[in-house]
Amino acid sequence: MDKEIPNELGGPLAFLRWDDAAAAQIAHLEELPEKHAVYRNPQSPMHPGLQARLEQLGMENLYAHQAACFDAAMQGEDVVLVTGTNSGKTLAYNLPALQMCLSEPMSRALSIFPTKALAQDQLGKLEALVPGPEVRLGVFDGDTPKSQRGPIKKLAHVVLTNPDMLHVGILPGHEQWARFLKALRLIVIDEMHVYRGVFGSHVAGVIRRLLRLCEWHRNRPQIIACSATVGNAGEVFEKLTGRTARVIDEDGAPRSRRTFVFWNPPYIGANERLSANIVCAELVAGLVEEDKRVLAFNRARITTEIVLRHTRRRLKQSGGAVRATQVESYRAGYTVRERREIEKSLFQGDLRGLIATNAMELGVDIGGLDAVVMNGYPGSRASFWQQAGRAGRRTHPGLAILVAHDDPLEQFLIRRPEMVLGTPVESVALSPANPQILAQQLRCAAYERPLAPSEIAGFGSGALDVAEEMDRSGVLEFRRGLFFYPAFESPAGQVDIRGAGGAAIRLFSEGEEIGSMERWRAFQAAHEGAVYLHRGRSYVAQTLDLEHHRAELVPQEVDYYTQTRVQSVLEPKVDLRVRRLGEAAVRLCGLRVTECVLSYLKKSLDGERVLEETPLDLPPSTFETVGLRLDLPPLREGDALESVPLGVHGLEHALMAVAPLFAGCDRRDLGSAWYVAFPGSLGPAVFIFDHTPGGIGLSERLYEGFEAWLDAARTLLESCPCEEGCPACLLSAHCESANEALGKRPALRLLRTLQSGL
Repeated sequence: MDKEIPNELGGPLAFLRWDDAAAAQIAHLEELPEKHAVYRNPQSPMHPGLQARLEQLGMENLYAHQAACFDAAMQGEDVVLVTGTNSGKTLAYNLPALQMCLSEPMSRALSIFPTKALAQDQLGKLEALVPGPEVRLGVFDGDTPKSQRGPIKKLAHVVLTNPDMLHVGILPGHEQWARFLKALRLIVIDEMHVYRGVFGSHVAGVIRRLLRLCEWHRNRPQIIACSATVGNAGEVFEKLTGRTARVIDEDGAPRSRRTFVFWNPPYIGANERLSANIVCAELVAGLVEEDKRVLAFNRARITTEIVLRHTRRRLKQSGGAVRATQVESYRAGYTVRERREIEKSLFQGDLRGLIATNAMELGVDIGGLDAVVMNGYPGSRASFWQQAGRAGRRTHPGLAILVAHDDPLEQFLIRRPEMVLGTPVESVALSPANPQILAQQLRCAAYERPLAPSEIAGFGSGALDVAEEMDRSGVLEFRRGLFFYPAFESPAGQVDIRGAGGAAIRLFSEGEEIGSMERWRAFQAAHEGAVYLHRGRSYVAQTLDLEHHRAELVPQEVDYYTQTRVQSVLEPKVDLRVRRLGEAAVRLCGLRVTECVLSYLKKSLDGERVLEETPLDLPPSTFETVGLRLDLPPLREGDALESVPLGVHGLEHALMAVAPLFAGCDRRDLGSAWYVAFPGSLGPAVFIFDHTPGGIGLSERLYEGFEAWLDAARTLLESCPCEEGCPACLLSAHCESANEALGKRPALRLLRTLQSGL
């Protein structure tokens, strides 16, 4: 491997000085060459005012995919555009929207973005493109002043919003939007790959509700959806909208040279590596000191705050007190005022470094970034490329550094980087047919207009069964051939489309609200004694009041963070699919899962050392989902009984470690359990399940890719040089049993036995 950094990128990494210690941490370095643009003129005529505006902006030459999207839209087609990050997708869908509004002044367009920040960013780009005052624009979200909402409803040609506002603020009051819905010609769904899992499944219901109301007004708007990274674009579009679309995936945009570095923190003990949080902070601080613009991604809120604290401390120690103020964090849970302040500083260039969760993974334009640092594998190849693509624009080279954590999946990717760099991105998983999600969306739809059985079929298979069950339970009422919602108040406010349900827990400190989180997350992050980090400051939770949905925290500087230990109890339901593996079997089945938070661990900020464990007394939570049940070969007389639990537990760890690669999800989206003698079969068994009520299709993917999944689990163990299992192959920080009773060799024997039965 050539570890020489290209000259243009030597500056950002000059602080490393490339001594032997630094070079030893580079597990893999790969450069992707630049790519030249492919231009094409659209075949459909363009409005003269729009054409003139493009010429004024120096954009008279369109990329091939922009021209193809414009032509398809002008021919009345629904379109899915799938091209790389920074490839000009914004122009691709704004041109048809403006063309429609200019050609037919009564036409309207609705652009849907996953976040408020992205909508605000896109408004600026659209304003620059509008040729004159004849096209009016407006952002309609939770931050829009009430004085502006009326004019936007009545006068705006293009309205920019997000799924949350569409769900709770537009559709329930659709009578006020009647003129807009009648004239709606185009719906834009940007960043389509974000709509996965529970959120995506809810958004599919929201989009169907919107299209249903348009149809009631005798209108059928076109749809353009965009995504930078998705493996099944046409399928996702169909699940989100119920329609089929033309897929355009020819990317005509230029791409700068990009360098990828897989960085493995050094050992600081026999079996312990330096914390990836510290390594990320060092890299960010070094890049900021070199006056480079850097964005660091983190998988969780708490690591975002930990990296921010370490980065500021490192900059202050090196004499950069001013530099320390140029680094900020950005994540969910901040108040509106805090988010706007950070976004403003970011857009103005006052910040050199931003420590963020995946909230900044989306296409918000924050100027030319020199580098991206990923604190751990983002959870999917799609997210990896989305995050890496934020560095470098057009001809400006970019640097992307993946800092591996000391866990089996990430150490496996360090040993097998081609699993990320040389493998197509995963398909997006969402399940609009999830019964729990369907029930909530049907309630909202029935409130907006009574539902006919023929309309319910448009919400997906099984929707009519769900509606009939809701009628029997009294949630809906079936009268005169229609399903009615028997209440005057909209249920939309009670339906959290970004979560599995339940009211949010509001976080207070000294009388001031400092954030919020979902109920299930509060069980694990706002319980008594939990450490909550917020913009570099630490708080300790004193009380968690579930009845009033609030937690009280006090400011307190501590040198540790907390992590809960959860125990799961499983009850299998009906088998959906079964596959025999010799004396073993794998079943796709329904499951009832009961989880209980048993205790929490205090862990040192500089690593994974456990300082203390404290028991907790919290109510259990139960939900039904879909999962895999792996029945292992029965015990035989003469088997070494002491090795059985070691092998079964080790098999569970190995399968869970690589499951995200095949399910296309974050590891937190999956749950697992193992039994030496499962009550249903009296034999050893391993369970892997969707950690979402009703399931979102992850277990189905694991079942369909079972052979490759087993092979990857075996390779994970065989490729690690250790003898008995280590953090790089078998040990897990999330293990309910604290990594006790684990065996690498018996786990490998079980994997080979299962493969022999395929």
